[in-house]
Amino acid sequence: MLNLSVIILTYNEEIHIRRCVENIRPIAADVFIVDSFSTDKTLEIAESLGAKVYQNKWENNHAKQFNWALDNLPIQTKWVLRLDADEYLTPELIAELQDKLGNIPENISGIIFKRRHIFFDKWVKRGTYPVNLLRLFQYQKAFCEQRWMDEHIQLTAGVSIEFEHDFVDHNLNNLGWWTAKHNGYAIREAIDLLDIELNILSETKENKLTGQAAAKRSKKLSYVRKPLFFRSFAYFLYRYIFKLGFTEGKEAFLWHFLQGWWYRTLVDAKIFEIKKACGNDKEKIIAYLKANCNIDITK
Repeated sequence: MLNLSVIILTYNEEIHIRRCVENIRPIAADVFIVDSFSTDKTLEIAESLGAKVYQNKWENNHAKQFNWALDNLPIQTKWVLRLDADEYLTPELIAELQDKLGNIPENISGIIFKRRHIFFDKWVKRGTYPVNLLRLFQYQKAFCEQRWMDEHIQLTAGVSIEFEHDFVDHNLNNLGWWTAKHNGYAIREAIDLLDIELNILSETKENKLTGQAAAKRSKKLSYVRKPLFFRSFAYFLYRYIFKLGFTEGKEAFLWHFLQGWWYRTLVDAKIFEIKKACGNDKEKIIAYLKANCNIDITK
């Protein structure tokens, strides 16, 4: 058993929660479920597997929910791992944690893992892999940065290192669910890009990030400066052609087309719609989002 607690945010995750908890339970001192009042069997399954369940109202913001967990859960371990319900650790990463975690120098407060995506039950290796994310950190030495989309764990002390092996993002829902989910993501991504471009919220500041998170944020700043719709097409070509995504069959084509082009074109379409109604007027955009999307970005 490692000196490790796991936090999993859930809402109606009965299709994933058993796999996730069973994967991490053997090595974690505590598994905490922070649930947004699921109506399926998520909580029943999690509790049957020994997870500790807490509930908190969802406010359409992953960062706020995760930071609530850090502030309110009875965490007693040195290390905290953030996992989504549709994620799990590879056996190689579990072995690496068992081998290394107890001997990490005290100045190391964060550990970066490689994320692999499984789409239509196939690991898509070319185009986006690996995505390096800081998911493991010393308790009270990190928090989740407050952004509408693409939020990262930010260290408040110490430095991070990278582990060799992967964790896996493997969602088991069907394509209809996936597209509906990304339609919901698209308005949040649009808000994030508008905020970067227009500084809609004057108090928003760029957090100090490291590693691939910092590189990804820099690329996002460059992306914002490029023309609507052209940038989504160019991004697809980069992944599918120049990063050799086309070599991995139909599943990879669907992944790069849907996640790399369709989704980002949808984001641009929402930005186009907002700007058509509001121009670059910050107050009008804030009012538009509240009236038409039921999103109050001032909270």
